[in-house]
Amino acid sequence: MNTIVYMVRHGDSPKEGNERTRGLTEKGYEDACRVTELLKDKKIDIVVSSPYRRSILTIEKIALHIRKEVEVIEGLRERVFSSSSNRLEDNELGPLLEKSFVDFNFSLEDGESNAACQKRAVQVLKELLHTYKDKNMVIGTHGAVMTLMMNYFDSSFDLDFLYSTTKPDIYRLAFNDEELVSVERVWDKTFIKLIDNGGLMT
Repeated sequence: MNTIVYMVRHGDSPKEGNERTRGLTEKGYEDACRVTELLKDKKIDIVVSSPYRRSILTIEKIALHIRKEVEVIEGLRERVFSSSSNRLEDNELGPLLEKSFVDFNFSLEDGESNAACQKRAVQVLKELLHTYKDKNMVIGTHGAVMTLMMNYFDSSFDLDFLYSTTKPDIYRLAFNDEELVSVERVWDKTFIKLIDNGGLMT
C-alpha cells in the first residue's frame, strides 16, 4: 500500500492583512466547498494544516466530514518572506521568489530562505508519513511551502510549477515510505466532473 497525501493549496484570500489571520474571500469559501466535495469520498484518515487561517478554512469541512479536528502544525506554515507580518506586494514577491529559486539560501533580512523553509516543512512531512503510513491524509498548505516540499522529492517542482498553481489547488502524492512514486493534479478534474454532471462551473 501507499501513503496518500492530498496537498491542498488554500483558496482565494484578501491581499491585505496579517499573514496568519487573513481568511478567504467569497470565492475562496465557494471553492473550499468544492474542495470538500472532491475529497469527502477519498477515505481521508487525518487532516492537518498550516497554522494560517486561510489554509485551515479551506480544508476544515473535510475534517468535520470525518468527525475529526484539523491538526494544526506550526512547521507547515508558509515561507516567511520578510520581517513584516503582512503580505508582500506582488512587485516585491516576484523578484524575491526568482532569486530564491536560483539561490536556495537567499533571503531578506529577518526572512526565511527556501532552504530553511524546505528543511522544517519536509521534516514535518516525513514525520507524518511515518505516523500515518498507508493512510490517506489532507494537508492544508500554501504555494511556496507546498512547492518546496514537493521539490525535495523531485526537483522538477520548481518556480515554473509554483507559478502554474491556482488558489485553491490540489495535488495527490503517493509515497512508498519516503519515496515519492506519483503526483497527480486533481483540481482541474474537479471542474470537468462537475460540468459533466451538470453541476457547478468555474
